[in-house]
Amino acid sequence: MDEKMRLLAAGNLLEAHTWKGMLEALGIAVELKGEALLGGVGELPTGLQNVELWVIEAEFCRAKKQMASINAERPRWKCLNCHEINEASFELCWNCSAERSEKYSR
Repeated sequence: MDEKMRLLAAGNLLEAHTWKGMLEALGIAVELKGEALLGGVGELPTGLQNVELWVIEAEFCRAKKQMASINAERPRWKCLNCHEINEASFELCWNCSAERSEKYSR
C-alpha cells in the first residue's frame, strides 16, 4: 500500500475538483478528503471546512511542482490602510473596506 501525503487544501469544492482533474490528466491519482464535511459549514470549526488533495508519496514532488506552475497557492494582498492580509479575489479589504492596491499585491 502506498503512503499518501497531503498536497494542499482547497478553499472550495469547485477549486478542489478542478485541481484534481488537472492532476489526474497528468496521470497523478488524487484523493479528496473533507468533501463530505462541507455540508456542515457554519457548524464546524473553520479548520475542518477545506477540501484536501492527497497524492501518493511517489508522486508528491511531481504534483507539487505542477501546482506551483499554476500558482495554486492563493495569492494575497496587504491592505494599505489597516495592513490586513486579504485573499486575491477580494477587491475591498475584508477588515476596513479600503480598496485594493495592485502595487502591494503578493
